[in-house]
Amino acid sequence: MLDLRLIRERPDLVRAAVASLGIEAPIDTILALDEDRRAILSEVEALKARRNEVSKEIGRLRGGPGAEPLKDESRSIGERIKALDENVKSVEGKLNSAMLEMPNLPHDSVPAGKDDRDNVVVRTVGEPRQFDFAPLAHWDLGPTLGIIDFERGVRMSGTRFYLLKGAGARLQRALITWMLDLHVAKHGYTEIYPPYVVREECLWVDGKLPKFRDNIYHDAEEDLWWIGTAETPLTNLHRDETLTLDDLPRSYVAYTACFRREKMSAGRDVRGIKRGHQFDKVEMFKFTTPESSYEDLETMVAQAEEVPALLGIPHRVILMCTGDLGFVAAKKYDVEMWAPGCAEWLEVSSLSNCTDFQARRGNMRFRREQGARPEYMHTLNGSGLALPRTLIAVIENYQQSDGSVVVPEVLRPYMGGIEVIR
Repeated sequence: MLDLRLIRERPDLVRAAVASLGIEAPIDTILALDEDRRAILSEVEALKARRNEVSKEIGRLRGGPGAEPLKDESRSIGERIKALDENVKSVEGKLNSAMLEMPNLPHDSVPAGKDDRDNVVVRTVGEPRQFDFAPLAHWDLGPTLGIIDFERGVRMSGTRFYLLKGAGARLQRALITWMLDLHVAKHGYTEIYPPYVVREECLWVDGKLPKFRDNIYHDAEEDLWWIGTAETPLTNLHRDETLTLDDLPRSYVAYTACFRREKMSAGRDVRGIKRGHQFDKVEMFKFTTPESSYEDLETMVAQAEEVPALLGIPHRVILMCTGDLGFVAAKKYDVEMWAPGCAEWLEVSSLSNCTDFQARRGNMRFRREQGARPEYMHTLNGSGLALPRTLIAVIENYQQSDGSVVVPEVLRPYMGGIEVIR
């Protein structure tokens, strides 16, 4: 959520920033409701001041001549204040709803652009492997090895579902465990095992609502919502809390299954396991101070990059332009890994600095010292990394001419010593 004062005091700046995102936002509605609210509150204050004057005058008269008309005026003022209080509640409700539809504003370092074609490749690390045979895509390689079963997944749950079997299931588990260990032991994150379902307010805090309502699985009876990313519960870890400066930064990492209705991607990536309604992800999350958050974002990008680097798989870092930035991020990078069978770069991490946008929604603040004015924290999130695309990159990059797949060396301790999947 943006600072209302920014919209009120610099509306032209906000309009220009929102326009660069390609997102429609109710700026004029917010300004009108804010003006109405301030006018009502001003009238209420004036009426309360007049009621105090009348009360003092009634007390001075002590029931004598002239007291009754003043009592009638006091009652009338009270009724008017009550009506205005109801009115201001209604206006504030509408204003809050409109504020929740306002996206975060892009940082000055974000390049201008209309869509993903205007994103900027920051760096590419590693050279694609040169094969002396035609590399297979995972949708051919996996079933042949018996590690991916599309038919039974679809039979159980429908399109965009699949099974991982045997060494395939173990390889995915190895990746998850290894990535968690890397971020905890080397990068200093605290591991969290959060719920996979949350209450609706959690999704408003992290900004998934209202925009992505149609893509979220929802249990209407219990009013619980299946998470599409561990970002949602991690964002809410310190909701309605005030931390101290010494508490920051807080760095968390969590593995969760994730659930999304892929309505927005209908017809895209229909082959293979790249885009499904259920997938796994290791998520990094930070609560930090405003002055350090952009440096922390660069650190998180480097930590995400370490995964493909240690796996020995080429990757690249993409800086999102304004038109591809999304709703909550002020600045965002993607990390992509090369998949030679698919012959494309696969997004395996999206890393964002959300500044104080989520913190305002969730009332998450900190004090620099005892008695100091509370300030909003900054929140950052990023995959560390997402599956199954990381699994795809491993299978396709480490395939051999006989159809087997070599297990990357860093994963072998997690595979019970298995070196080759045949």
